Amino acid sequence: MSPHFEEKRFALRMALRLPVVVSGRAEDGAAWSEPTETDDISTTGTLFHLNQEVTPGESLYLRSHRPDGVPVEVKARVVRTAPGAHGTSRVGVEIVESKENWLRLFVAWVADDRVDEEE
Repeated sequence: MSPHFEEKRFALRMALRLPVVVSGRAEDGAAWSEPTETDDISTTGTLFHLNQEVTPGESLYLRSHRPDGVPVEVKARVVRTAPGAHGTSRVGVEIVESKENWLRLFVAWVADDRVDEEE
């Protein structure tokens, strides 16, 4: 058996357009903030498009809300970037701080989505 094995992703992932405000600091230290929406979210992170340039390893802050309106703010780390549509970047992040709050957000939206389908 090869010592190299493919990374297995055990995180639950769901296509969900969730409004989120992403903020961080530019190389010159200037703070920036950009509203966007997620392409999908998982129990451990999310994928979205940004106009702001970011690099893998960079720390970002994400602000969103649960279906009941409760705000959620978490710290994330950029794990990958790729060219997106219209000059944007597709940015994949991993939640690094308050994973519990992110997990609650994920579970709340999954539950809310299922309720909508049953009505």
